[in-house]
Amino acid sequence: MGLQGQGPDPRTWRTDATHLDGLPTPAIITDARGLIVYCNAAAELVLERPSAHLIGARFLDELVPDSYYGATAEIFEKVTAGRTWTGQMPGYAGETIKIFDLSVSPMWDRGDFAGALLLGFEADGAAQSAAHRDRLAERLAGLTRVTAELVTAGDADQVTRIITSHAADAAGATVASVMRVGDDGSLELVGISGADDSVAARWKTLPITISSPATDAVRTGRRVTLSGRQAIEEHYPDLETLASGERSLLSLPLNVGPRTIGVINLSFPGLRSFDRAESEFLGILADTCAQALERISAVEQAAIRATQLRFLTEASAELASSLDYQATLRKVAWLGVPEFADWCSISLLEDGDLRTLAVAHIDPAKVAFAEELQRRYPTDPSDPHGAWNVVRTRRSELIPVITDDLLVASARDEEHLRLARELNLRSAVSAPLIAHGKVLGVMTWVSADEGRLFGEEDLAFVEDLAQRAAVAIDNAQLHSETREAAVRLQRAVLPERLPTMPGWEIASYYSPSGRTEVGGDFYDVLPLGEDVALFVGDVMGRGVSAAAAMAQMRAAVRSYLAIDPAPEIVASRLDMMFEAYGYDQLVTLVYVLADAKRGELRIVNAGHPPPVLLRADGRMETLSQEVTAPLGLGGQHRTEFRVPFANRDTLLLYTDGLIERRDEDIDVGQNRLTSRCSALMKKDLDSCLEQLVIDVRDHTREDDVAALAARWHFRD
Repeated sequence: MGLQGQGPDPRTWRTDATHLDGLPTPAIITDARGLIVYCNAAAELVLERPSAHLIGARFLDELVPDSYYGATAEIFEKVTAGRTWTGQMPGYAGETIKIFDLSVSPMWDRGDFAGALLLGFEADGAAQSAAHRDRLAERLAGLTRVTAELVTAGDADQVTRIITSHAADAAGATVASVMRVGDDGSLELVGISGADDSVAARWKTLPITISSPATDAVRTGRRVTLSGRQAIEEHYPDLETLASGERSLLSLPLNVGPRTIGVINLSFPGLRSFDRAESEFLGILADTCAQALERISAVEQAAIRATQLRFLTEASAELASSLDYQATLRKVAWLGVPEFADWCSISLLEDGDLRTLAVAHIDPAKVAFAEELQRRYPTDPSDPHGAWNVVRTRRSELIPVITDDLLVASARDEEHLRLARELNLRSAVSAPLIAHGKVLGVMTWVSADEGRLFGEEDLAFVEDLAQRAAVAIDNAQLHSETREAAVRLQRAVLPERLPTMPGWEIASYYSPSGRTEVGGDFYDVLPLGEDVALFVGDVMGRGVSAAAAMAQMRAAVRSYLAIDPAPEIVASRLDMMFEAYGYDQLVTLVYVLADAKRGELRIVNAGHPPPVLLRADGRMETLSQEVTAPLGLGGQHRTEFRVPFANRDTLLLYTDGLIERRDEDIDVGQNRLTSRCSALMKKDLDSCLEQLVIDVRDHTREDDVAALAARWHFRD
């Protein structure tokens, strides 16, 4: 368990721990075997035992209740591996079992693990409560750093590593895993920490139909919390646990709008409860993780579509560049190798015979080998599968996994089987070449890599390429797919619906531009008790990169305001994030904290068009005070300003797409907006906002428009 083995005799063990003697915090030091070698006066007082009785005793045997032995041993294993653990754990104080807020950290001697330092407070009493608050603050700060990491994560593996390592440490979990919903609906393990390889193998896939915390969280979209082994066994009697003694489990669904795309599973030693602040932040952590995975997936899909579009454009150009059709087909075959396939062949019908006119293979030596195989064993027109079947049925054929049984079944003789095995076939897809209703031949792609198995999306791509190879067609379809992938990324992180809050009427309007590439407008509304935080921003630039940056910015603002919603604090943390991670995009942002108790708006504006405030008596104010430079320029001092906000007042936030017009000063558009804002005084704020946008925006100009309106009526 990491607590066994040889070590120095505790009676002769020496360390300079004098700085801990007068510490009011109880402190204990163990050696590498788990034997207590030091305790200060504060520890003697809390544990109701003299140091002479504790020195030389095994920590687990002396201070840990039997039912928590396994959980505490598991904590020491993590510490032995170099990780610090914080959380609550029961222990003996005299003859009484009490709950302690505990921090366990490794100690090192010339690079070798030398023991553990335990600092803790009894989780009752004023001083201890203050310590508990400090520990909670540390934990929330750690989770804040984790959400910032998620915002900037570049791929799904990085997201998984952040959750299973940094998030687990910050939350005090000893086992953490991330699972995603697969194409067949089952849960697939994408990362785990704190468990051995055999456990990871057993959890590789999990049918969604079985009863477990993870599957229940995914099915319901709600978190599952189980504190203590008794609760676990009552709800899931067949559930495998990874350690003896008390355990607590938490499964956090990864929700993106109405969809649940996966789950975070955290396992804690002992009884674990979560106060309101930590519970809310864990929810934000899960939301940020879900958005990061969705953002990365959308970016990857958009990149794949863009790559495929470029490939298809090149293929079309190749087809149109030469009257030598066979030479052109050979070029097209090589365009897909090795980026999309290891082997590509194109066969055409000539005089009733199916002839292979182009073969490309990542191993040039195997091109002749493959051609010889096809020459010696041509496909039979009556075969129920293969190239002739594709030609005969005019339907594509997908073989996701080419098994050895499949090779045996299709082989003509032993030599044929031997040659087929040498080609190392793993997956294949074939599509008919059809032009003007006539079947010209068939295109086949083969993978020799087990890590690249073709699926339905690959089939659609090959079918598209086959159509272009048969006849040059318009490429607008794939342009549309690329736009849809980018729009999906942008829509995924916009609020699906605005929150309903007593005393508030909120309305929003969003319209993407009509271009192929989308922009980076974003907005959000978050209730904070009676108060509300609102923000609208715009990432400079267009396309998938701008939309991805927009997703990162919205997640970052949500994370920072969850800790402290003060506008100056949120803005300064965003500036620090830009500086730390080297963002190269410029972002404008206006962030408003509506303080209901004070009846005022606290605003910080980073280069964004100024909000408009419509007073209940019809007066109009443009809130253009203290406008600073956009985020990303560095060296900015952000100063918030405050504006009174009274009953029935209406606030309007928007992006520049609402007021900008070609060959027109921006002030003219600003005045046009304020001259029409009185329309917002009507009762239905949603319809009023939509009509305002229709009246003000330039419909000949293709630009994103986002607008957010909030009306306060607490005193109605």
